[in-house]
Amino acid sequence: MRRINGTALIIAALVATLGTLAFPVWSYADRSGTGEANLNASSVATQWGPLSATDRDFLIKVRLAGLWELPAGQQAIERAPSEGVKLAGDHLVVGHTDLDRRARDVAAKLGVELPNQPTAQQQGWLTELTAAGGQEYEQKFANLLRAAHGKVFALIAQVRHTTRNSLIRQLASDANQTVLDHITMLERTGFVDFDGLAREAAGASTASPSGPPVPSGDGVPQVPVPVTPRGDQSFTSRPVPPSMAPLPQP
Repeated sequence: MRRINGTALIIAALVATLGTLAFPVWSYADRSGTGEANLNASSVATQWGPLSATDRDFLIKVRLAGLWELPAGQQAIERAPSEGVKLAGDHLVVGHTDLDRRARDVAAKLGVELPNQPTAQQQGWLTELTAAGGQEYEQKFANLLRAAHGKVFALIAQVRHTTRNSLIRQLASDANQTVLDHITMLERTGFVDFDGLAREAAGASTASPSGPPVPSGDGVPQVPVPVTPRGDQSFTSRPVPPSMAPLPQP
């Protein structure tokens, strides 16, 4: 009887040990699932194609951008000392008025509820702009808005690349053009701190940098040979013209 009880205890201990070892494998596989399964689980079917969680987040962020960038643009038109900043403000007002209308139309069709107030952080930016004046105001305006546009620009690219919803795809295309126009106009003011933008991006990134090695000081790098088109060279499109130089500061 003692031998039987001892054997039973050993078997029970082995089963418990195997169960303990197997549980983490099962639990992590069950929790994470596959990428496609997670995508489908967070998507809603619509007549324009599946609407993912990223699609909905994109709609909300487009709306939020307009809620603070449009009044910021109006303020720049009224208060900025230089014409370059006034012009950037004008582009913000025109662009976000149109983009906000499009976003609200798409949201109504897809049944996505949109906010009617900017976030606390965005309200803080507007308060910060209101308290500034002169060149300080223009520097804050250019850099706060340039940083915000740069962040939403990355989301637009992701959504335009991955969305399966035709309404969201078209809105992402429209938003891409609008945001790029605003980035360009803000940079033309001459007040954008590109070093600051790079440091902020580096601070938010945890990945190791990649790319070609740093050139040595042993000579000038060799210039690569231009790529020459082959075959029929009767093209109808033309290269995009170079971007305009920054406007002179007052």
